[in-house]
Amino acid sequence: MEIEDKFDVPAEYQVPDLGGLPGAAEVVGPKTYQLVALYFDTPDLRLAARGITLRRRRGGTDPGWHLKLPKAKGARQEIVHPLTRSAKIVPTELADLVLAYTRGAPLTPIAELDTRRAVTTVVNGAGVRLVEVADDRVKGTVLGEVPHVERWREVEAELIEGDEKLLKKVGKRLTRAGAVPADAASKLARLLGAAGKVSGQPRAEAEPGSAGEVVLSYLTAQAGALLAQDPRVRKAEPDAVHQMRVAARRLRSALKSFKTIVKGTENVQEELKWLGGVLGEARDLEVIRDRFASRLDTLDGSLIVGPVRTRLSSDLLDDEHEALDRIRDVLGGERYFALLDALDDLVATPVLTKAARGPADTLDVVAAKSWRRVTRAYDTARAMEDATEREHAMHDVRKAAKRARYTAEVIGMTRMAKLAEAVQEVLGTHMDGVVAQERLAAEAENARRAGEDTFTYGVLTGLERAGAERAHQEFPRVWEDTTEAVARLL
Repeated sequence: MEIEDKFDVPAEYQVPDLGGLPGAAEVVGPKTYQLVALYFDTPDLRLAARGITLRRRRGGTDPGWHLKLPKAKGARQEIVHPLTRSAKIVPTELADLVLAYTRGAPLTPIAELDTRRAVTTVVNGAGVRLVEVADDRVKGTVLGEVPHVERWREVEAELIEGDEKLLKKVGKRLTRAGAVPADAASKLARLLGAAGKVSGQPRAEAEPGSAGEVVLSYLTAQAGALLAQDPRVRKAEPDAVHQMRVAARRLRSALKSFKTIVKGTENVQEELKWLGGVLGEARDLEVIRDRFASRLDTLDGSLIVGPVRTRLSSDLLDDEHEALDRIRDVLGGERYFALLDALDDLVATPVLTKAARGPADTLDVVAAKSWRRVTRAYDTARAMEDATEREHAMHDVRKAAKRARYTAEVIGMTRMAKLAEAVQEVLGTHMDGVVAQERLAAEAENARRAGEDTFTYGVLTGLERAGAERAHQEFPRVWEDTTEAVARLL
C-alpha cells in the first residue's frame, strides 16, 4: 500500500526543516536521483480514466514496472514487477491485472516523465525510515504525432513505516512553507489534464434528493466495488472472491427490487447471476476449508486420528486453486467484458422511470414489499409437510431475507437491514452445517477407500449436526423477535 500526500509548489519553493517531529530522531538527505518513466494505457486512456497508472521506470531506488490501483483518497496499491528486456511490451502478469479495464484493447506508450528527484528521509532512532519527502522537478511529454510538453515542480510526502499522524505533521510543515494540496492524483493525471486528454468515467445525474439519485448512487458504488475486486481475485487475495460475489449479488438485488426506478435491466441481472455462480465454487471451498480448520483447532489432540487435516485443508485447497483457475479463464473472456460494458452503460445512461423523479422517501414502499416477500416465503415453507421440501423452501426464505437486507441498505434503512440480516444469518448457520455434513461424508468415504481411520470425520459431523440443530431450534424465536421489530419500523 502506498500512502502519500501530494503538493503543488512554486519553482522557488524551499523544503522546510523536518527535524524535531514526534518519534523521529534524524533527517537524512536530500539525495538526488534521475527518474525516467514510460507510461502505458489503451489508445482511449481507459486506465487513466479510472485513476490507474502503469509505467516502466528506470533510475532511483525501485526501478521496474509499477502498476498503481487507487484504494482511497491518498492511498493506492502498488504492484511491482522487475524490469524486462523489452521497453514497449507490458509484462503479461501486469497486463492481466488490468484486463477488466482494458477489455482486450492494446496497451501502448502514451507519455513519458523525466523527473529530477531530491529525497529527504525522516528516520527513527533505529534508523528505520518513517516518511520520505520527494522534491520533484518534472518534464512530462504526452506522446503522439505532435508531442505535448509540460514542466512543473511538486512535492510528495510518503508514509514508509510511521503512522498517519506523522504524515499529517509533515504535511503541515510543507504547507506552512508554501505548498498547497495537489489538484491531480498523480503526475500522469496532471500531465494528461494539462493536455486535455482525459476525463473521468461518465456518470448519469439524477435530481438531488430523488429516488433515482439514491438508487443510481448505490448502483454506481457497487459496480465500482465489483471492478475494484477484479485484480484482487486474479491474484487470489484473501476474501477477494467473496467481496466480488457480494458486489454482484447486491447489484442484481438492487436491479430486481428497484425495477420501478431503473428499467430494462433484465439481461444485466441474468449476467450478474451467472457471474455469481462462477465465483461461488471457489468461495464455498474457501469457507468450508476455513470452517474445518477452525473445528480441528478446537478439538483435543486425542480426537484427531489419521491424516484428516491434510484431506480437509491441502486437498480442499487444491480444489480451490482449480476453481480459481476457472474463474480467471472467465474473467478473461468476452462474456465477462460484455457484462462490464453493460454495467458502465447502466451507470452512465440508465433508463429511468417517472418514479425516479419522486422524493427518496417513496422508496420505503419497496423495503416493505421486500419484507413481505420474506414472510410469504416462510409461510410457504411452514405449510410443507415433507421435510426435504421444507428444507429447500427455507433456503428460499434465506434468499428473500438477503434481498430484503440489500434493499434496505440501498435506501439507508440500517435497522431494517440488520433485522433482515439476523434472519439470513441464523438460516445460513443451519444451511452451512448441513452442507458441511455432506462434504464430511464425501471426504470420509474417500478416506475409507484409502484405508484411513474415519473416526475424526464422525466427531466433526456430530459437531456440525449439533450446530445446525441449534440454529434450527433458534429460528422461531429469531423470527418472532424480528417480525415484531420490523412491524414497528414499517
